[in-house]
Amino acid sequence: MKYRTAAVQYKLADIDTFDQFAEQVTHYVRNASEYGVQFLLFPEFLTTQLMSIGDEQGNALTIDRLPEFTDSYLDLFRTLASEYSLYIVGGTHVIKTDDGSLRNAAHLFHPNGKIDVQHKIHITPSEVEGWNMSAGEGLEVFETEYGMIAMLTCYDIEFPEIVRMARAKGADVIFCPSCTDDRHGFYRVRYCCHARAVENQIYIVTTGTVGSLRKVDLMRANFGQAAIIAPNDIPFPPAGILSEGIINDDMLVVADLDLALLEDVRARGSVTTWRDRRTDLYPDWQ
Repeated sequence: MKYRTAAVQYKLADIDTFDQFAEQVTHYVRNASEYGVQFLLFPEFLTTQLMSIGDEQGNALTIDRLPEFTDSYLDLFRTLASEYSLYIVGGTHVIKTDDGSLRNAAHLFHPNGKIDVQHKIHITPSEVEGWNMSAGEGLEVFETEYGMIAMLTCYDIEFPEIVRMARAKGADVIFCPSCTDDRHGFYRVRYCCHARAVENQIYIVTTGTVGSLRKVDLMRANFGQAAIIAPNDIPFPPAGILSEGIINDDMLVVADLDLALLEDVRARGSVTTWRDRRTDLYPDWQ
């Protein structure tokens, strides 16, 4: 099976209304539809742009106000996924759980209106200290018309165990929305994406925010680049990069994912890292 995927290098800028956010998101979806994509990935924390709308005094909204936009966020992306007949990983949006805690949640919008959610499992110190974010408690993989996928957000990709679990559950593609503010953070995520692709013989689609929210603390600087990454083996480009963007530019990155090639390299590749794992020593905890 083969399908086309795209990732958005989403340019953050201060806005005044939700409609402005919706217009920008819709632009990227329309652009992707012109390329005939079946999957589209937005970056982590793209809805922090809504915090720049501000309160009555002109101050940026605080993070605990962001869940107020959840219904509008869900309606927007659900409508776009249906209208353009594609799967959309709507980046991440901060939601409030029943116990009142804040979670950073990735959402998969299906063309038929279904919505799957994966809470970020590993939380960075800045998310805890700056925004009082809490960690998700489990990993799911999600069935689509084009096979099984998982959504692991930014810091999650830096933990080999959780990606190994996703592959053991059947995921062939990991969508990794990210948000990093400098080169150090960006390259941590990017290098780990390549490592996870090699270890598990999977595709990883990743992207990050670019631009700046001048009103919003912790979002004043962004360093990002989208990439569609494959295992480093002969059927794929030598560097394992199917496509990548121009760093910190506002753009869309597109590539085709051939799932049959993954099966080929798992069975007959130059190395067979998935087949040769030592589950007697380090089991695939599911």
